[in-house]
Order: sequence, then C-alpha cells, then structure tokens
Amino acid sequence: MFEPRNILVTGGCGFCGSAFVRYVVSNIPDVHITVLDKLTYAANPDSIAGFPEDRVKLVVGDICDSDLLNQVVPGHDSIVHYAAESHNDNSIADPEPFVKTNIDGTYRLLEAARTFNVRFHHISTDEVFGDLVLDDPRKFTEESPYRPSSPYSSSKAASDMLVRAWIRTYGLRATISNCCNNYGPHQHPEKFIPHSIACIKHSERPKLYGDGLNVRDWIHVEDHARAVWSILTKGKVGETYLIGANCERSNLEVLTTILKAMGQSEGYIDWVKDRPGHDRRYSIDASRLRRELDWMPIHNDFAAEVLRLCFSE
Repeated sequence: MFEPRNILVTGGCGFCGSAFVRYVVSNIPDVHITVLDKLTYAANPDSIAGFPEDRVKLVVGDICDSDLLNQVVPGHDSIVHYAAESHNDNSIADPEPFVKTNIDGTYRLLEAARTFNVRFHHISTDEVFGDLVLDDPRKFTEESPYRPSSPYSSSKAASDMLVRAWIRTYGLRATISNCCNNYGPHQHPEKFIPHSIACIKHSERPKLYGDGLNVRDWIHVEDHARAVWSILTKGKVGETYLIGANCERSNLEVLTTILKAMGQSEGYIDWVKDRPGHDRRYSIDASRLRRELDWMPIHNDFAAEVLRLCFSE
C-alpha cells in the first residue's frame, strides 16, 4: 500500500480537484497538499479556502510551464493530475486550449514525474470511449476501445495514451482513472445541473439539447474523490480503473428531477438544437474498482442529492 504524505494536485481549485483536496484534508491526517492551478475561469480558490497552511498550499501557475514544474514537483511523493480543459461546447468552438492543456500539459507533468521519480495518478473521463446506443446492454470497461467524439474527449484520450506510454517505456509509477459525469457542491455554473438550477432560480427556462434522451452515468463528486484516494493508495501501478456509481439518467430525467424539486412544471424547458457529435449514452462498469479496492459509493440517492443542490447557496 502506498502512503502519500506530500501530494501535488493539479487543477485543485476546480470542481473535482477541490473535492479531492477537501476529502483528503478532512479525512486523512498528516498529509500535505500543494495545489497547482492556473486559476482559469473554471477555478474557484474559495473551494479550498480555510485550511491551515501546513495542510494546503496554493501555487498559481500553468502545468505547461516546465521551469515552474521543475521548481514545484521536487519534494512531493505523488502527483494527482486533475487539471484539464473539460467543456465540450468550448472544445467545439475552439479546440486549441484543449490540445495545449490536456495533451502538452500532461506531457510536461509526466516528464517532471519521471525526472523526480514521483508517483503519478491521471484523472480522465468515460468520454474517451465514445458512446453506446440507448438499448445496448453493455457498459464501458477497462478493456473498451477508445472512440472519442469531440475535441475535448480526443484530447483526454491522447493524454491517457501518453501516460500509458510513459509507464511502459520509462517505468513511470502511474495509474489512470476514467470517471463518469460528476455532480455536487462547488460545480461551475456552466455545467448542466448547476446551470439548469440557476436558470430556474432566475425565472428562465433551462435549455435541453435535442430530444433530451442522451444518457449519462452520474456520480457524486465526493464519491469520485474517495475513489481516487483508493486508487492512489491501493491501486496497482500501471493499471486503469473505471469510476462509476450505477446511476444512469437521461438528460431529460435529470432536468425533470430538478424541475420537480424546484416546483416547476415538467414542460418548463427551452428545447434547443442538438450540438454536433453529441454522444448518445455513457455507462460505466466499476466492478473492478469495487472488487479489488473495496470501494463503494455512499451518495446513492440521486434525487435527494439534487434536491440539496437546488436549495444550497
């Protein structure tokens, strides 16, 4: 079992990264975390505020800056790499930042981890597998082929492949996780659930792409953080683990849950033209994670969790 004591978390002011920071600091004693974050529009330093300096330190900087990495990485025993451009619509409008951050940034982190012999965990997405048809009984597994659809998912697929190459060619001590859609507190308002909630609060109809039947597999962000800790500490070097909570919902079902929680009619929807290349269904088989690392989600009531989000500040 690996026992990290000094972790570098890239993108630790983002939604998922900050959840990992909060989980570790709140539950694992004697661990220091350095957060390296560029503080782009999607970052929120308040999401990791209030922790003592001997537990959390924020370094503002770019993972593409090799000189900075050569200063920051030494002294850490592990890197948990959350930093990424992750908004599909933005990647369609302008793919370049996704190539820069997700591919070049990951390459530079891998080189720093190799140079300073640091354990590396790479956070990825189920979107690298492309999509499934709605009535397909299959789920994505660690052996599923990569068929990314968007510039975003393609850039994440490329970063996964870089990690695998550094494991095989250079012997880097690394693991990969591919997670389904996250939800929970501190999520950026551009994302589907908080954006829909914000629209309703402002008496605006929330938007829904196409026929609304696209299915996503949902997990609470704290359960994702717990899974990442399990993989970092108990996962087998060189392996990939899928993270999911068996919570498939169509976008229409999710939005209907929000509308019901907020006292709006199910017809209070602004139907808009579907986006290009919109994946139809994602589905995660996380049985390996559950079986080998004894992980289980604890946030299992999706409707109750969404209700909390609807009436939180």
